[in-house]
Amino acid sequence: MNKTELEAELNRITQAVNSKLEIMAYVPDVPEKSVYEAMRYSLLAGGKRLRPILTVGSALMTGGDFDDAVTAGCAIECVHTYSLIHDDLPCMDDDDLRRGKPTCHKVFPENIALLAGDGLLTKAFEIISAPGGFKTLSTGTVNKLALCLSRAAGCAGMIGGQVIDLESENMENISAERLTLMHRKKTGAMIEAAALMGALIGGITEENRDEYKAISDYAMNLGLAFQIKDDILDVVGDEDVLGKPVGSDEQQGKNTFVTLLGISGAEDRLEKCTADAVEALEIFGEKGAFLRGLARKLISRSN
Repeated sequence: MNKTELEAELNRITQAVNSKLEIMAYVPDVPEKSVYEAMRYSLLAGGKRLRPILTVGSALMTGGDFDDAVTAGCAIECVHTYSLIHDDLPCMDDDDLRRGKPTCHKVFPENIALLAGDGLLTKAFEIISAPGGFKTLSTGTVNKLALCLSRAAGCAGMIGGQVIDLESENMENISAERLTLMHRKKTGAMIEAAALMGALIGGITEENRDEYKAISDYAMNLGLAFQIKDDILDVVGDEDVLGKPVGSDEQQGKNTFVTLLGISGAEDRLEKCTADAVEALEIFGEKGAFLRGLARKLISRSN
């Protein structure tokens, strides 16, 4: 897949995801309207839509339905957006900007922002479990999607990684193993879930061991590469392009792959993780071209 074809497919998927999110993020005229407005503000504030793109790409690679994959991807994006709202709160990172816009708790009262995050988390499982939400999936597959997402978002995944992150702040001589574990949970678990949910839509389960493991290995390495690139951009990125201040990791005493390995070492690790992600999908041949191209594209991103 050449660059033009890759960009065209990315645009097709992103537009489909954004269109469905626009519908899902409606604001009803009810007394609790403010929380819906806060949910909509954050959900439609932009972003790369990486996780739903992975879901759709993985589903198409394995023979799944495009529309069903978009629906599942929107559920994942709701969970991701909830995590960003909570991550920006004063009790966490206390950030003022996200994607170049004021964070949710700067536009809405802090308590409403907190509840908006809660609302998006529960909205995700409403999307997955709603009767008639999927055209081609059995009840058993829908249950597997919910289980995959809940495990990735919970204490064994994203929340667990956030706890390790909080307890590692200002920790001297953090080990590479602890840092890697933290990011495989905090960032990587949801990225892996996104790809595996696409595989489930395409009929690939743990019983299809080689294909399932290949997708898991791809996503695990991609998630780590994505985080390493974030760490690098926090040091050398352009604030106008990033949409948030650079240097915030250092100010907050966070341990990153840059603080552990230096810029050069982090870049080497980034290239290795990307190469491993690309190699993992060789089993799919030409069908894996889009996801392999996506991995290569992310290594050179500027935001």
